[in-house]
Amino acid sequence: MKSMEEMIQAAQKAAETIQTQMNDVQAKLDAIEVTGEAGGGLVKVKCSAKGRVLGVNIDDSLMKLEEKQMVEDLVTAAFNDARGKADRVSEEEMKNIQNGMGLPPGFNLPGMG
Repeated sequence: MKSMEEMIQAAQKAAETIQTQMNDVQAKLDAIEVTGEAGGGLVKVKCSAKGRVLGVNIDDSLMKLEEKQMVEDLVTAAFNDARGKADRVSEEEMKNIQNGMGLPPGFNLPGMG
């Protein structure tokens, strides 16, 4: 039977491996692009598989052409602002959960950090 120290080291190594894998998956998801559509394709939103909005396209028939780019940029900025706020709230909630579990500060539980 392994000593307690060897088991703790093995668990720490496994946790580090899982964390590295989770970070790799997150990076991969951020590199994958998908496009959502609404109104039969009149409005399109391109984002990463991680949920980061990359751009918005609004068909000319829905607006004044001279304002099109500005509206697209504003919609993109609003989506990203909301996403950033949601991420911060989510991170804070995860910290609260980790604190409630009695985990030490800075401990990064896979899937929660």
